[in-house]
Amino acid sequence: MKQTAYLGLFLALALICSYIESLIPFQFGIPGIKLGLTNIVVLLMLYRMGAKYALAVSVARIFLAGLLFGNLFSILYSLAGGLLSFVCMVLLKQTGKFKVVSISAAGGAAHNLGQVCMAAAVVENLNLFFYYPVLLLAGVVTGVLIGISAQEILLHLPRG
Repeated sequence: MKQTAYLGLFLALALICSYIESLIPFQFGIPGIKLGLTNIVVLLMLYRMGAKYALAVSVARIFLAGLLFGNLFSILYSLAGGLLSFVCMVLLKQTGKFKVVSISAAGGAAHNLGQVCMAAAVVENLNLFFYYPVLLLAGVVTGVLIGISAQEILLHLPRG
């Protein structure tokens, strides 16, 4: 029962982060770059509740945010990026050799790779991969920023 309440709370928090992110005009003339605020929630859940619960909230958030703030394509791209990012972060965390910030940075890079792969498949154009270096840099930078934020929050959350 307690975990159900936490799942609901984290899902609501992730949706709030998605909404806030949709309001922030984060443009550098490069389409597709976002801060990834919801990844803070995923990281917190991964470290405090485990991969199974983090995945459930991440997938539910992708579908709900897509329905509320996006469209079918945003769900498709977010799901591709979110799942690849999640798998990458879980695998790196399981090694025990990486800290939150580096795991988040790798997750940001993997998220953008997942989205580029999905976009290339949808439009049937491999030339989209030429855009990936720009997205890779953006994913790592925003991933580091998100990782620092998550690391600071984790320091103040009780273990349980």
